[in-house]
Amino acid sequence: MAQGYSLNIGLNSVDPAHYAGWDGALLACEADAEDMELIARAQDFGTVRKVLTREATRERIVKELDEAAQVLQPGDLFLLTYSGHGGQLPDRNNDEVDAQDETWVLYDGELIDDEIYVALSKLRQDVRVLMFSDSCHSGTVSRMAYAALRNSGSLEMLADTVQDTEAAERRFKDMPVGIALRTYRNNRAMYDAVMDALPKQDARSMVKATVLLISGCQDNQLSSDGTFNGLFTANLLRVYNGGKFRGSHRTFHRRIVRRMPPLQTPNYSVIGYPNSAFERQTPFTV
Repeated sequence: MAQGYSLNIGLNSVDPAHYAGWDGALLACEADAEDMELIARAQDFGTVRKVLTREATRERIVKELDEAAQVLQPGDLFLLTYSGHGGQLPDRNNDEVDAQDETWVLYDGELIDDEIYVALSKLRQDVRVLMFSDSCHSGTVSRMAYAALRNSGSLEMLADTVQDTEAAERRFKDMPVGIALRTYRNNRAMYDAVMDALPKQDARSMVKATVLLISGCQDNQLSSDGTFNGLFTANLLRVYNGGKFRGSHRTFHRRIVRRMPPLQTPNYSVIGYPNSAFERQTPFTV
């Protein structure tokens, strides 16, 4: 019988000692992780892990991903969720068209997207992975997106979900460009060693499981924090409606997108082994 395994990560801050004095303060990321944990428990997942802020170190998350790979069997469902800042580092294995690797900004250091996919490549074929990333993937457009939000009137749409327009204006889940540059320069030896150890080919091509990723925004957009949940997670929860939603993953994605402002469009992608039956299933179904 298939089993559910859930790893839910949420960071409301990071360690300034690593990030050039920046604490990356957010409000709702821990709540996002807690709400995803509640869904997993309501669906009777056999293993449910929640890792918040100070506990969400590079070592801990890599260890959690490796443990999931050891446990999960073909047919099992791995719910992997992240809520926090997104960052970028220079692409050293030339697998990114924009020459930037996206990262999860963990408490004591960034986890590179290639590292995540290498960890997922350890999963057995026919494992189903439902992955949500409520984070930004580019710090270079933060001022542009902020101005566009103000000029388009989309802040009114944000306020309907986030409850606090002023807070929504201030808190995007991107790492400021200056902080990103200083963080890399201050820790260059560490990051270069990590990136040089990664496979030369695209790590996504190594994934044998089916990874269905719904992210909080496109690579060139920003995800918004909120008071009670991040904007993406808030709308995900509204569409899911306590388990009353019964459609497919694609329908789930489309309905979330309908609720989002035009400058934050959640992305839908499938990595690894194609599994159309999985895509047709209702989200969180073990």
